[in-house]
Amino acid sequence: METNSVRCLTNSLSRFIHLMSCQTWKSMPTQYLKCMATLLKHLKPLLDDIDEEKITSDSNLWKACENLDDAVNAARDFIERWSPKMSKILSVLRSEQLLTNIKSYSLELCGILCRLPRTSPPSSGLGAVQVCTEIMHCIQELQSWKTDRISKHIEQALKGKNGKLVSSNEHLAEIVDSLSLMSNHELLSESIAVEKERMKAQAIKSDEKMDQINEVVDLLDLIREYLLKNGCSGSLNGVSIPPYFRCPLSLEFMLDPVIVASGQTFEKSSIQKWVENGLRVCPKTRQYLSHINLIPNYTVKALIANWLEDNDLKPQSCSEINIVNTETSESNEFSSQDIIPTDSFHCSVHSSDSISICGRLNIDEPSISEEVSSSHRSPEHSYTHSRSQSAGSVLSSSDYLGTESDAVCNSKVIRAFSLQSSDSGYDETTTSAHVDELVKNLRNSSNLLQTEAALELRLLAKHNMENRVIIGKCGAIGPLISLLYSGVKTTQEHAITALLNLSLNEENKSRIAETDVIEPLVHVLKTGNDAAKENSAATLFSLSLLEDYKLKIGRSGAIKPLVNLLARGTVRGKKDALTALFNLSICHDNKPLIVQAGAVKYLVQLLDPSKGMVDKSIALLANLSTISEGRLKIAREQGIPLIVEIVDTGTQRGKENAAAVLLQLCLNSSKFCNMVLEEGAVPPLVGLSQSGTPRAKEKAQQLLSHFRNQREGANKRKS
Repeated sequence: METNSVRCLTNSLSRFIHLMSCQTWKSMPTQYLKCMATLLKHLKPLLDDIDEEKITSDSNLWKACENLDDAVNAARDFIERWSPKMSKILSVLRSEQLLTNIKSYSLELCGILCRLPRTSPPSSGLGAVQVCTEIMHCIQELQSWKTDRISKHIEQALKGKNGKLVSSNEHLAEIVDSLSLMSNHELLSESIAVEKERMKAQAIKSDEKMDQINEVVDLLDLIREYLLKNGCSGSLNGVSIPPYFRCPLSLEFMLDPVIVASGQTFEKSSIQKWVENGLRVCPKTRQYLSHINLIPNYTVKALIANWLEDNDLKPQSCSEINIVNTETSESNEFSSQDIIPTDSFHCSVHSSDSISICGRLNIDEPSISEEVSSSHRSPEHSYTHSRSQSAGSVLSSSDYLGTESDAVCNSKVIRAFSLQSSDSGYDETTTSAHVDELVKNLRNSSNLLQTEAALELRLLAKHNMENRVIIGKCGAIGPLISLLYSGVKTTQEHAITALLNLSLNEENKSRIAETDVIEPLVHVLKTGNDAAKENSAATLFSLSLLEDYKLKIGRSGAIKPLVNLLARGTVRGKKDALTALFNLSICHDNKPLIVQAGAVKYLVQLLDPSKGMVDKSIALLANLSTISEGRLKIAREQGIPLIVEIVDTGTQRGKENAAAVLLQLCLNSSKFCNMVLEEGAVPPLVGLSQSGTPRAKEKAQQLLSHFRNQREGANKRKS
């Protein structure tokens, strides 16, 4: 055991030194520990010179080794779990404590090594005098190593919180400068990170951590006060902004002030980001928010408007505000483009009538209608076409306030991505240890921890394919699927989006498919909020790309809720449902199920160009027109006039699929053929036969030939 303590220490030193050599972050905690790793390199060869007899005979030696081993492993664990999204202040405090421990135990160990008698030549080949010299050199290096300890400045600043701010200004200045907490974005991000740490400490009932975090909360208040009183209140076109027009959370100029449940006023974008991260205490009063409605403060807004008018200022956006020594809004925490889209896909059906559709699997990205001009938008298009933004901008929907757990965990956390910001911190490759911790939190009974873990997994799987592989191998898929049954909308939404991101990796897609995920996905389609339903539909599409799953999904009961989403979903939801239903319709057995679920009625409605989904809808109708039930429904729902119109004025692909529908109708029913002719289909078909795509020309020519044959047959019967 005693001998193992030294060997364990040497292994731990090697692992720690290697880990720090691989770190690319240039943050203060990482740089501190990198310097310590450099010093520990001098200690490692000295441990190799100790023979086993000395280890077993000197209890002080092996105890010192054990202490240092624990300290080094704690530092390694800290770095493996650390992320730039964590609180800068807390990270520095904890890293400095780790450094203090390592330095203390290293000096203790060096002192013991220096006193050891050396009766045998060391394995390194150095003489006893040289070894002692090396040990003394190591001690001198450790003793002389000093850092600009921020913890001292924090301690002094906190001493001045009782009305002695002036005396602590130099300490606050050092903290702000060292940790880059000058900008609105950094201040808001730090506040959110600290509050998340407080929630974690509260969940595990750690009084020691709670005390430290509460002090940091006080420190952030001091920093805001310092920034406002020392010329950092900012200016707009050269005019200084009054401090009382600055958000008490981020110090941002309040162009859109809102009131929260505690009665405090904040800039909407700042407090929205706060609550969208699941935080339910007032940042100013620290009291629990009984609801998360954001009520416009028209009084403050009027005061600000008067101030702007008095100073002849008319800002178009916050980007016009010049803040002293601050970063631009481009570096905000989250990105409106939550997940990078895959490449466009092109699906073809090779049946008696070959049909194609062009679409895109847009995963959580802002979506802009390709087919709708800005001057012809329906009421549906009052929605922002984005998975990252809800239909409503105020967090007051009764859909999200239905349960206590929903209240604790804001059901619109996912909508944080509607704020213009950057989540580039999640582009870096994560570690298995960090993902293991997140998976552990997914299984935790605390819904707050579950939601935060699901959100982070979602972000980690956004851009980085290697992260998707790591997350899949660490066993996150099963717990994420379990959370699809969560009664809390936010948790369900994060889980389904994380699964959707993970499914972009083929191995993960197979893992997801093998875990009986279809039923949980259908549950989300039936019970989830808009975003969750959208992502469930997109995930079903992703799985339907596995050939064996088209029929399985069709038989699972997924088609009816997909049609419901097509009927009553958001614009993004309708598009996702369309894409999923189209892919399912490639399997012939699914076509009757789609028709029976009532899809044709809504597909015909979506042939209105103002809806922006003409091409996708006509492509699915083309598939459904290959069965008699589909043709009958198309005619009954008054689809023929709209389809003829598409042949005349639609896109090239739309014309091609519209011609395919008309061909199916006319070849299989003389009644339908007459209806098509009555709508004046011949002229646009003649034009299509001359200028359409090769497939469109072929179908148009077939139709025109069929019309001639029908007319000749009728003339013969008359004669």
